[in-house]
Amino acid sequence: MAAAAAAAHEPEVIRDKAAMRAWSRRRRAEGKTVAFVPTMGFLHDGHLSLVSAAVAAAAGPVSVVVSIYVNPSQFAPTEDLATYPSDFAGDLRKLAATGAVAAVFCPPDLYIRGSAGHPTASASGGAASCLEEAGGHAHETWIRVEQLEKGLCGSSRPVFFRGVATVVAKLFNIVEPGIAVFGKKDYQQWRVICRMVRDLDFAIEIIGSEIVREADGLAMSSRNIHLSCEEREKALSISRSLVNARTSVLNGNNHGQQIKDQIVQTLTEAGGQVDYVEIVEQESLTPVERIDRPAVICVAAWFGKVRLIDNIEIQAPL
Repeated sequence: MAAAAAAAHEPEVIRDKAAMRAWSRRRRAEGKTVAFVPTMGFLHDGHLSLVSAAVAAAAGPVSVVVSIYVNPSQFAPTEDLATYPSDFAGDLRKLAATGAVAAVFCPPDLYIRGSAGHPTASASGGAASCLEEAGGHAHETWIRVEQLEKGLCGSSRPVFFRGVATVVAKLFNIVEPGIAVFGKKDYQQWRVICRMVRDLDFAIEIIGSEIVREADGLAMSSRNIHLSCEEREKALSISRSLVNARTSVLNGNNHGQQIKDQIVQTLTEAGGQVDYVEIVEQESLTPVERIDRPAVICVAAWFGKVRLIDNIEIQAPL
């Protein structure tokens, strides 16, 4: 009996784009809201919390779709596309165990490829992505959220948000959800998607879900598996420095540069290589010098060969 109940929760695996679109349209015809959680797989509790948020956000009957697709267009050739972790069978077991996921969309590829062996420059003439390096010159349409993609992760990953915005738009056009959920750990990504949806008139409600952390405070990430025990211990300096910064603000210190310097010092002393520490407005992502409005402190740092990001929102004291 228990096995039968578990089997009833097995999500349907869909690989074809047309089949995915037809599946969603049938669910909407039944009066259900299609809620969408895009992922790149190797799922952890942070991803599963997005599924819970998708269910909670729907006002009535809901069908949750989770996509598993490692998007080549958001990786530069020097980045970790080839080593991005994968465990598809394990992902399916985790999603089935939630009892809330109706379908898993895992397409083999979402891009029209050109002739292999003929890498091209990007459409803007800038850095190429792994897609283009692989001979993907047949795909030439890109979405840019021009201001929000600048700074923060966009400074060191110049093709990242172009790739993210484009693949998410493609997924939205295929899945046709009414709701989509993104984690706030990737804060800039969440804001980029919100702006894209607003500007391009997607009829989709975007939900930002709070960061899920390990018991010791480390933000959950699929890349954490690549940390050695020593590196993982050192990486705890990220969340500790963010909590200390928020405490400092709540105690009346609103000097942005002073707070950033303290975070950089903490991470550096722990053995991290800082990519950036920035304090920005929550919606516009413009830098703030004095924390006198809702802001978010965003951090990216390397520990060993692993680049980690984290952030903490701050509501400035009155």
